[in-house]
Amino acid sequence: MTDSVFKLAVAKFGCIGAAPLLDLILDERADRKDLEIRGFTSGAKLDPDSCNVILDQIKDYVPDLVLIVTPNAALPGASGARDVLAEASLPTITISDGPSKKAFIGKDDDGKKVIKALDGQGFIILPSDPMIGARREFLDPTEMSIFNGEVIKVLAATGVTRFIQLAIDKVVAEIKQGNTAEMPRLVADAEDVVSQAGFSNPYAAAKAIAALTMSETVAKLTTKACFMEKDAEKYIPLAAAGHEVLRAAVMLADEAREMEKSIDMVNRTPHSSSGETKRKNKLADKPV
Repeated sequence: MTDSVFKLAVAKFGCIGAAPLLDLILDERADRKDLEIRGFTSGAKLDPDSCNVILDQIKDYVPDLVLIVTPNAALPGASGARDVLAEASLPTITISDGPSKKAFIGKDDDGKKVIKALDGQGFIILPSDPMIGARREFLDPTEMSIFNGEVIKVLAATGVTRFIQLAIDKVVAEIKQGNTAEMPRLVADAEDVVSQAGFSNPYAAAKAIAALTMSETVAKLTTKACFMEKDAEKYIPLAAAGHEVLRAAVMLADEAREMEKSIDMVNRTPHSSSGETKRKNKLADKPV
């Protein structure tokens, strides 16, 4: 593995906020010589038939690592895909939203936490990647695009994107070295994410935690609107309220980044062309 190009497959089943740019955050300048990324998608659908269509393509690609990104990884399409990839002995990391906890984290008879991931598989759960307000009376292509754009900004400006990047970078580096990688089994809680995000200004960090907490609240509102409330006079304003909360979260996330920019201390973690993760803060500095 050390002398060849690392092959990464990104399987997108449906869409969450982390999905659109996941295959780009690992080669942000398109100049990595050590990495080849191939994307596979089932489109908007999550049913097993739609997911299964791309599994043979993934296996034929023979990747060194597979990333699955999907809403609610406990659903049959994504869970079946994980089984297929495990049978093919393909290391896999699933990136999904809050409802995915039940797919990977349970309790034993004594009430102790139990990890349910298969051997060779890991997960990154993003509670702050909320469900969209998918009611026909409210959601159209424009609203869908705005919502996903705002989720992407919250995840990026608060440090969630970097949290994902560094976890995957670590696995890629271990596999490239010929080792059996320790797969991430992580829940990206707001405090944990921000503690690793590299904020210099404590007020910026506080704003980032607030933005992520608000984003988690969005999921509660939209879940109620989509699955629990049957009265249109109630579920339509609930869906709209969720999107308004996200808009407020975006403003806080943007303020957090602007505070870091104002003191010239934005944390950056670019990749080198050979795949190493570099770091810098000062705008004029070279990454090291």
